Amino acid sequence: MYDLDRYLTIRSAYGASFSPDGDLSFLLDTTGVAQVWTLEEPGAWPVQRTFADEQVSFASWSPERSELVFGMDEGGNERAQLFRLDPGDGAVTDLTRRPDAKHRWGGWSHDGDRLAFASNRRDESVFDVYVQGRDETGDDATLVYEGDGWFSVGGWSPDDSRLVVSQAHWSFDQDVSVLDLESGELTHVTPHEGDVRFSSTQWGPDGDALYLVTDYGADTTYLARLDLATAAGADDVGAALETVREGGEWNVDGVALDDETGRLVYSRNVDGYTELTAGELDGPTTIEEVPAPDLPDGVAGGVSFDDGADRYALSASGRGTNTNVYVVEFATGETERWTHASTAGIPPETFVEPELVRYPTFDDRSIPGFFSLPRERTAGETPVVVHVHGGPESQRRPSFGGLLQYFLSRGYAVFEPNVRGSTGYGREYTHLDDVEKRMDSVADLAAAVDWLTDHGAVDPDRIVAMGGSYGGFMVLAALTEYPDLWAAGVDVVGIANFVTFLENTGSWRRELREAEYGSLAEDREFLESVSPINNIEAIEAPLFVLHGANDPRVPVGEAEQIADKAREQGVPVEKLVFGDEGHGITKLENRIEAYTAVVDFLDEHV
Repeated sequence: MYDLDRYLTIRSAYGASFSPDGDLSFLLDTTGVAQVWTLEEPGAWPVQRTFADEQVSFASWSPERSELVFGMDEGGNERAQLFRLDPGDGAVTDLTRRPDAKHRWGGWSHDGDRLAFASNRRDESVFDVYVQGRDETGDDATLVYEGDGWFSVGGWSPDDSRLVVSQAHWSFDQDVSVLDLESGELTHVTPHEGDVRFSSTQWGPDGDALYLVTDYGADTTYLARLDLATAAGADDVGAALETVREGGEWNVDGVALDDETGRLVYSRNVDGYTELTAGELDGPTTIEEVPAPDLPDGVAGGVSFDDGADRYALSASGRGTNTNVYVVEFATGETERWTHASTAGIPPETFVEPELVRYPTFDDRSIPGFFSLPRERTAGETPVVVHVHGGPESQRRPSFGGLLQYFLSRGYAVFEPNVRGSTGYGREYTHLDDVEKRMDSVADLAAAVDWLTDHGAVDPDRIVAMGGSYGGFMVLAALTEYPDLWAAGVDVVGIANFVTFLENTGSWRRELREAEYGSLAEDREFLESVSPINNIEAIEAPLFVLHGANDPRVPVGEAEQIADKAREQGVPVEKLVFGDEGHGITKLENRIEAYTAVVDFLDEHV
């Protein structure tokens, strides 16, 4: 048996990007937080390029020069700044120099002379679009479009004259527009009624169309071509959309398209597992497919083409394989693993793969989930950690998790339900927990316990609820709504009070969150009724509360109020807050401290 520190120091390599010379950059967390590293060839000794104490969020090579841009915030505050790195001499230039504002990367121009991003510099609650020369800094950036909501930049047109700009109204409703940089005119190209998703937008090779993922007129998302000339004069986007690939029963997750060659890779989410297809456009909506890559059975993404699109890089992981970067020969599908992120000396063959299961719930729906049993167990005596994902617009998928593997090595089973409201199963399923139906998803957790209770391996008196962010709310709601089912709860950066959460979350997020949970103006009474803090008298199970002091999404006050109120009820409570973390615990030393305390807590109470 290996100790917790070893499992938490299993490394991940991801976020690949090709340089103009064919070198590969990627993010690797060997130092305890992700930094930029580079490789010249597969299996070579990687070179560390950044040396910060904070986590790097992305890195993107210039298409023409030996330089890259990377993003980094401070202490998890999510106010990311953009930096330019010269790998030759290691020089780092702070491009944005506005630590009070968020900066959301929008990509390099094809000539490498300019970069685009969205930022809330002017007004914290909205995002504007900026263009900046590669050698400009700070206030040199040019505001090219003044936004009135959550705007992001999707990339430059093939001739660098336009930007594709997306506006998110909430997670299931977006709009796409094209911004002409010379005239400043913004042309809306996705007019529609109701909630429609438009994501993963890519320019077509001639700049006359966009390729994107949408659920317009369908329950699941599919790959579509959007003709810009038709869209510009249409009353409804349907007149301009052509289906390229249907998702069928499952969602198309995303697409990466090289606008010079028409080569592309798109993914489908098949019951949580990634299915990749590669090919080349042979006409506007026809793809000539090439062999798919050979990757671990799990989750893959983050496709980056090299110059000429003869190769592409991506990251992949499975429950038995930690995250690494792979490079694929486009024409043949030949796949080679370029990085060898350490498993901290733990044999990969000891990692446990999950079983994909479905269980019945109160309204006779079937709820999917991943169930993992420890290799060594005694019938009827196995404790279980029910691990709930955040979001709620998210999905538990079979990627690698060091903490979950540690629980399994210690004799815990792990159950990961994708309760109603989860993504990956179609539009209807995702909306089953909206606003007034919020507590139906919590009832799905209770049904999961019923299913586990009937499983021959499980001890029904030792079932733990654990989750982060919205999953933290689910933990608190499960403990207050169904107090007799749980032996303990672990709330990580969770919502305790929807009213105070919405009042105090980042102003740029409030409108998007109200679309999911309900608004303060119209639904306050309902929000109060479903907030665990207002039902705390029912709680019985011991509670561990973990949070970051700099969390801009779910402010730390949520942790403080639930911990105080639970203690007043006589519940055993342990609270741990990190002053240099935000929405999650990312730094290795903090993760070790935090989850050592969680494990000790569960050992005591479970």
